[in-house]
Amino acid sequence: MTRFVLRRVLQSAVVLLGVTLVVFLLLQLVPGDPVRVALGTRFDPQTYEALRSRAGLDQPLPVQYASYLGHALTGDLGVSFRTGQPVSRIVLERLPATLSLAVTAVLFALLVAFPLGIVAAVRSGSAVDHAARVFSQFGVSVPDFWMGIMGIILFAGVLGWLPPSGYVALTEDPGRWASHVALPAVTVGLVTASILTRFIRSSVLEVLSADYVRTAEAKGLRNRVVILRHVLRNALIPVVTVVAVQLASLLGGVIVIEVLFAWPGIGRLTFDAVQARDYPVLQGAVLLVAALFLLVNLLVDILYARLDPRITVK
Repeated sequence: MTRFVLRRVLQSAVVLLGVTLVVFLLLQLVPGDPVRVALGTRFDPQTYEALRSRAGLDQPLPVQYASYLGHALTGDLGVSFRTGQPVSRIVLERLPATLSLAVTAVLFALLVAFPLGIVAAVRSGSAVDHAARVFSQFGVSVPDFWMGIMGIILFAGVLGWLPPSGYVALTEDPGRWASHVALPAVTVGLVTASILTRFIRSSVLEVLSADYVRTAEAKGLRNRVVILRHVLRNALIPVVTVVAVQLASLLGGVIVIEVLFAWPGIGRLTFDAVQARDYPVLQGAVLLVAALFLLVNLLVDILYARLDPRITVK
């Protein structure tokens, strides 16, 4: 296991290196001068040249990339063109908001999708099964921003139960955090739940037709025991992959939802950085998202070995 983790860490380092190179090259293709945009009405030639020199933009591209990579290895991702603050601090300040939204949304999705998908598979062809399939199709078809707007109108405007936007840290006030995270988490969670419901249903249906399940039923085991001990564990393997992909995507920031609910996460940070052409912040945000994806993939591979003894990691 240790060798496997070390090898994956080395592979992840190579992937992150490739991400930094690709993002750096793509940003060079974006038209416009980021320093000029950052200065705005404060532009004057002396300040312009000083800021370009400070950011290293007056150097050849290979020198710029080598300098960025060298500083990144020490945790220095540069400074924001817009605010002058260290990019590392800016990105890490936005990470708790994204983590809280992503984890809450995935937990809500699992609470909805697991019982619905399992019951739909066990009672295939029933009214519950048809309802589960309609819900799944509805969730993947309706835009999440529309559901978010409807949620704001209903629960914030008409009923007045929840705030329409904003963010309060969990450590600052758990009650207010819960009220603020409810609408965006449910909006994102419904989409995720609709995807998971479909995969859980199909995965459980496939396992239910396996020979060892029929053997367990023939031995007279109760249906609940068969489902819990024999079906779920084997059906979880493909579901874990889908959950991991959804979680990693949410950790990368749900830009539309974060902008709609004024949620100060990684997605909103990326959106603002693109608008302001704040390249250091954009590079830092993309690098963090790539690292989170790789971390989630590593944890999923380890979890596979725990769920199925037939799967070995070398």
